[in-house]
Amino acid sequence: MTRKIIIDTDPGQDDAVAILLALASPELQVLGITAVAGNVPLALTELNTRKVLELAGRPDIPVYAGCDGPMDRPLVTAEHVHGRTGLDGPDLPDPQIALQEQHGVDYIIETLRNTPDVTLCPLGPLTNIATALTRAPDIKANIREIVLMGGGYFEGGNITPAAEFNVYVDPTAADIVLRSGVAVTMIPLDCTHQALTTAPRIAAFRAMTNRAGPAVAELTDFFERFDKEKYGSDGAPLHDPCVIAYLLRPDLFHSRLINVTVETQSPLTLGATVADWWRVTDRAPNVTFVRSLDADGFFDLLIERIATL
Repeated sequence: MTRKIIIDTDPGQDDAVAILLALASPELQVLGITAVAGNVPLALTELNTRKVLELAGRPDIPVYAGCDGPMDRPLVTAEHVHGRTGLDGPDLPDPQIALQEQHGVDYIIETLRNTPDVTLCPLGPLTNIATALTRAPDIKANIREIVLMGGGYFEGGNITPAAEFNVYVDPTAADIVLRSGVAVTMIPLDCTHQALTTAPRIAAFRAMTNRAGPAVAELTDFFERFDKEKYGSDGAPLHDPCVIAYLLRPDLFHSRLINVTVETQSPLTLGATVADWWRVTDRAPNVTFVRSLDADGFFDLLIERIATL
């Protein structure tokens, strides 16, 4: 049986690769994709989502624009990482796929009220997901799991010393999701920083004869320049595809059920995700926290699937 998922995203080069991986995996049924403001403003994230679907030849997947800013603070974006468009790198044409008229949050609520056993896959700030949970708490009954990319503990932050970008953009939303009682799996920086786009791995995408493979190579060519300079690493971490890979091959990942709490008040550590990995508090476990992955297995999966598009 296929696993029903809704992807919530703010593309972003790594978001684009995650979407392509999901579409290339017959084990997953992508019911729809909702866009949220994050890496770039909403007008670009919804456009970029439609560009990626067109690249994959999947006009059948509906795209919805969701929230254009965080729940209670100004929007912070990341053009310094992803470029002016959010998908700098390849020249992707304007899409023919239309944007749906329904608001993304309304789509999430309506779908979950009518469809059981759905996994939510947030790849950006959690604004859409938290808004849906706040407006319609009854939808929790039909959420199988929330598997998200966000947070970090042992690696610290990537937008501030303490905070990972997706959580920092909307810490209130992240706090709502983690306190919701829904099963949550968090793929944090601690895991994603092990999924590096080395030269041989990018070469494998560039050598593909389809459109998607070379486009992934061009996306990562642009994306990795920032992280190579920042971290002195051999490549860039492909954060968001780890969410989809976790659904497909959980055996590639090492995790532990622990308590994770989001800092929502401190100006110094706003957006920090405090992970009780060693279980030194009495706070109840609420998150499956993924700390590491088999990077070679992850890229083998990614290369195998993107080649089929």
